Amino acid sequence: MKLATLCLAFVIGLGACAHGPERQESRELKRISHRLDKAMAGGWRDPANVARDRYRHPRETLAFFGIRRDMTVIEIWPAKGWYSEILAPYLRKKGHYIAAMSLPERSGDQDAQDSAQKTLDALRTKFAKDPDVYENAQVLEFEPAAPVLGPPGSADAVLTFRNVHNWVMAGSEVQMFEAMFEVLKPGGVLGVVDHRAADGAALDHVKNTGYLPEAYVINLALRAGFQLQARSEVNANPRDTKDYPEGVWTLPPTLTLGAVDRDKYLAIGESDRMTLRFVKPVN
Repeated sequence: MKLATLCLAFVIGLGACAHGPERQESRELKRISHRLDKAMAGGWRDPANVARDRYRHPRETLAFFGIRRDMTVIEIWPAKGWYSEILAPYLRKKGHYIAAMSLPERSGDQDAQDSAQKTLDALRTKFAKDPDVYENAQVLEFEPAAPVLGPPGSADAVLTFRNVHNWVMAGSEVQMFEAMFEVLKPGGVLGVVDHRAADGAALDHVKNTGYLPEAYVINLALRAGFQLQARSEVNANPRDTKDYPEGVWTLPPTLTLGAVDRDKYLAIGESDRMTLRFVKPVN
């Protein structure tokens, strides 16, 4: 049978041959989204966290990163476990969820040390109190100055949500991207979400505001050895003008200014965010 005839036969029942891989990918994304819906609907989720789904778009974000149920997934610094509430039960039966938490710095601001230790302890308690949800979830501690996120080549995906700006302010961003590259398997995915600076903004002008130039974040990943696979606007917010008295923390959920212009900032919503998918090359 000639190729054209073979393609015509498949067009009738399955669609054009040229679109086979795209259709398969689309079906896989639908399966991922459906299973994420079940995790997102779980009664274990904090209602305050559920209320933020409209800003964080977890289903669309995790589907964009291609997070399947059979993966070993490391989330960097999940803090109080917003994404843990979705990822841990989603991965519980077939995969493995690892919360990588940096140990509190032993020098510097004592209040910052205490806050970091409190967050680490709270996440451990959260996991221990609900074993039906978190029985296979793991907390991994790492040193911020010399991060090791697990055995080399042991993870299918590493995810980081709104952490890169903290690493930039601490001067540890290069080490963190290298550590994420090291722990991933060849072909593994790095998913990055962070506050996006205005077009053309210089890093030195914005790095203490919580916003980062998207090009800078991409270059960090490229320097570590990653390839940029795709970008998404799923977490974009065109209402965010990025010019606030207290930087990104002026907006919800932090609302650093308290009652001052509160309604204005609530109307803007959470920040405009870049959503980037990188891959560790196979060769």
